[in-house]
Amino acid sequence: MIRTALLAASFLAIGVPAASAQVSVIGGGIARDCYEAALYGRVSNQEGERICTKAIEAELMKMGNRAATYTNRGVLRMRSGDYDGALADYATAKNMKPEFGAIWLNEGAAYIFLKDFDSALVSLDKAIELDSEELYAAYYNRAIARENTGDLAGAYMDFQKAVELNPEFERAKWQLTRFTVSN
Repeated sequence: MIRTALLAASFLAIGVPAASAQVSVIGGGIARDCYEAALYGRVSNQEGERICTKAIEAELMKMGNRAATYTNRGVLRMRSGDYDGALADYATAKNMKPEFGAIWLNEGAAYIFLKDFDSALVSLDKAIELDSEELYAAYYNRAIARENTGDLAGAYMDFQKAVELNPEFERAKWQLTRFTVSN
């Protein structure tokens, strides 16, 4: 069994925000080290990816933990700019455990980085449908995708929902200041 953990929202140098959510692994071993590499960033993304790959290749795991390990490796790949590698890991994880919202959330973030906003919307809608533990991040990322597809009203509503779900989410509050609401 896995549970979704910390959200690490960040801005790209070009100003497109995206979220990444690590997925925890119950138990110990290399898969746990992979999770901690994605969560804490105490090692480089490349070293974290090597740890995750070793866990995938060498450890016996339950299907949920294996999906979580692929997701965590995808997060590390995404942070390194390897969006195709990240998407491949998310696809593998979805085949194993399609009900894990964090996979869909991260996939949506990768599509945002690639500026494929229509694909991001599909993934983020699914993360929202699955009621991901980082639901506020799914709404935030969907707002980014909506804004970039021209759906300004939808973007505004999603930024509001992100703040409603996480009143401490300063980035979403800031995004709302960019809008002017008229009747």
